[in-house]
Amino acid sequence: MTAPTTKRAWKLQEFVAHGANVNCLALGHKTGRVMVTGGDDRKVNLWTVGKPNCIMSLSGHTSPVEAVRFGNAEEMVVAGSMSGALKLWDLEQAKIIRTLTGHKANIRCLDFHPYGDFVASGSLDTNVKLWDIRRKGCIFTYKGHSNGVNCLRFSPDGRWVASASEDMTVKIWDLAAGKLLVDLKQHSGAVNSIEFHPSEYLLASGSSDRSIRFWELEKFQCVDCTDYDNNAIRSVVFHPDGACIFGGSTELLKVYGWEPSRCFDSVNMSWGKVADMAIAQTQLIGASINQTTVSTFVLDLTRVAPLGQVPSTPLPLSSSGRKNFTPDRPSTTSTKQQIPKPAEEPEEPGSILDDATEDNSSVADVKDLKEYEEVFKPNHKLALSPPRKMDPFPAPKEDDVSVANQMKSLAPFQPAVGSTKPSGSETYRGESRIPPQYRAPSLPPQQPAAPHQSYQTPSNKPAGLDPADFMPPQQPSTMAIGDYDALGQMSKGHNSMSALLAARNKNLQIVRAMWSSGNVRTALESAIQMQDNSVIVDVLNVLNDKPHLWSLDVAALVLPHINSCMSSKHER
Repeated sequence: MTAPTTKRAWKLQEFVAHGANVNCLALGHKTGRVMVTGGDDRKVNLWTVGKPNCIMSLSGHTSPVEAVRFGNAEEMVVAGSMSGALKLWDLEQAKIIRTLTGHKANIRCLDFHPYGDFVASGSLDTNVKLWDIRRKGCIFTYKGHSNGVNCLRFSPDGRWVASASEDMTVKIWDLAAGKLLVDLKQHSGAVNSIEFHPSEYLLASGSSDRSIRFWELEKFQCVDCTDYDNNAIRSVVFHPDGACIFGGSTELLKVYGWEPSRCFDSVNMSWGKVADMAIAQTQLIGASINQTTVSTFVLDLTRVAPLGQVPSTPLPLSSSGRKNFTPDRPSTTSTKQQIPKPAEEPEEPGSILDDATEDNSSVADVKDLKEYEEVFKPNHKLALSPPRKMDPFPAPKEDDVSVANQMKSLAPFQPAVGSTKPSGSETYRGESRIPPQYRAPSLPPQQPAAPHQSYQTPSNKPAGLDPADFMPPQQPSTMAIGDYDALGQMSKGHNSMSALLAARNKNLQIVRAMWSSGNVRTALESAIQMQDNSVIVDVLNVLNDKPHLWSLDVAALVLPHINSCMSSKHER
């Protein structure tokens, strides 16, 4: 049998998402094709997965945005900030719906109720709050965690909300009774991600202790635990049919089964700080954060066990006999009947913002009108034909390492506009560059023919740099060469130089974004960690042009690296 010629996992894109560090992101779990990000620049930006430009930028927060979440139909977005405020946006109308306050510290996680007009928020203040979108207020505050809340999920039937915390526990709260239902305590590290099984009474929790635990929700017991991974589990998601669960760590994506615990497959993703995963038809979409950049990844599920044929592992049928969640929304005339109203708690000062000026300061700036109307306003079009089918992302070839795939399309830096990078390039944790030593191959030294000599005066010749490294190989004068071949040879050197300059420009944009935020030391440390002398030389030129930027801290950082620059091929 012929081996597949395309990759089963690949990087789809990488782009600068904000003008400062990105703190959070979320994928739309209905389609897996939209993404929302929040950053230190206090903006919320919306993207189409696989496309380079920001669709819409939402502003109005007065502090960095630290949690974002799409509504279940991807028609709304809620964002929480460092100040403890939530802002809810209607994406179809491109306007703010509510601003809600009440938390006393950073908001860390959010989730929408599956049926009613409710949102839950978890905070560094250790509390979980349930908000009624319509009445603009907090219904109830659930208290019990001893450290910040990292993740929230409503149960599929909408009766419970589960919270995962830095205190190494998972708590399940009964929304109708307004009280703690159970406290699950067997993890030995912070719990980062939780997910309800799509149908069975089962909850999975991924932790910094490098394991995923499975809890059955009738007797509230841990029924299984995976083997320990090499790194903390950052994100978990069940397959829609409930056959397996995907666990994402810094390096790997693993596919697990339970009862008995087993690892069906393991895929090296090298995606770094993976923040969210979603299933889109036959593909899994993952997204990760690194400083100001966001990267998206694709996994072909048809080539992953137990869903595909490589490698093949028999999937035992579940015999748990476990109770199932009610899959459909109960037939009621009011969403209030979904959650019986708990005992009223005293209204917290400032939990309702009646002052219209707060919402008036919130602006939705549509950056790409055509994409916005296609993604968020499809209901305005006449339904004369079936909805447009979203095809899976095409997989790159397995051994495609051409220079063209290493080049990146990068526009001048703009906080709301990103730039994609071809999927075949080598990247790790958002630091993407082509090694400086990559050059077009050159033949042994020969006497070049006169027409091919490159004019270079001593005054503009870079010290120690041979221009021949970037020129096409010289042909013996006795050989005839056609125009097509000559252009092909010339393009090799041009493509190599273009790729080097594009990589250098990309690294400089990352440094510039940090520098612009006012943190010069962090920008210098980032430039040094790139291990690219050309970037260090450019930064040194800026420091020499502006002597007032020099300080003892700056000197201590850059002086050890000046010697390596002096011995390199770059101009002094």
